[in-house]
Amino acid sequence: MRKTEEISLDFSEDKKKQSKGFWGVVYEWLDSIMYAIIIILFVFTFLVRLVGVNGDSMNPTLKNGDWLTVKSINTTIDRGDIVVVTQPNFLGEPLVKRVIAVGGDEINFDFFEHQVIVNGVVLNEPYIAEPTALMGDLVYPITVPEGMVFVMGDNRNNSLDSRSKTIGLIDERYILGVANYRLFPFSSFGGVA
Repeated sequence: MRKTEEISLDFSEDKKKQSKGFWGVVYEWLDSIMYAIIIILFVFTFLVRLVGVNGDSMNPTLKNGDWLTVKSINTTIDRGDIVVVTQPNFLGEPLVKRVIAVGGDEINFDFFEHQVIVNGVVLNEPYIAEPTALMGDLVYPITVPEGMVFVMGDNRNNSLDSRSKTIGLIDERYILGVANYRLFPFSSFGGVA
C-alpha cells in the first residue's frame, strides 16, 4: 500500500509540471528573453559600444566594414590608442583614428624624411600603410593643449585628420571610447592596436 501512495505522489508532481501549459512555457521564454535583452542593453550602453569602420583612412590596421568594440567608460587616452571621435565635422559621422599626441605634447613633421616627431622623438610606426607625405594645412610644430588630442589615420596619405583645419585637434570630451576588439569580419577577430 505504501508503494501506491508514493507513486500517486510522484504522479501529482508530474501533473503540476504539465499544468503550466502552453502559456506558462511562453511566459518563461519571454521572461528569459527580457532579462537577456536588459543585460545586453546595459553592457552595450555603459560598458562597450559597437562601431563600424567607414572608409579607408585606417588601412592597413582597419578596413572599411570592420566592426569594433569600443570601451566607453573608465578609459584614459594614450598615444597609439585607436579612438572613435564624435566631434562635429562636415562629414556628419564619427571618425576612427589613432591618437598621435596628447595634451602637452609637441608634434612636428619632417616631410622630407617622412617622419612624425612627438616631443622631439621620431615615432616608430609599423602600423602605417606608407610613409607620411601629406602635410595638411596646419603650421608645425604644434603644442597640443591640455584636454585635446592630435589624431591621424594609419593610411597617412589618404586620411582627413588633425593635420587639416577641417578636423583639427580633438577635444577629449568628444572621444566616444578606445577601440579594443574587432568583431567582424570573423576571420580578423581579435584585438586592435
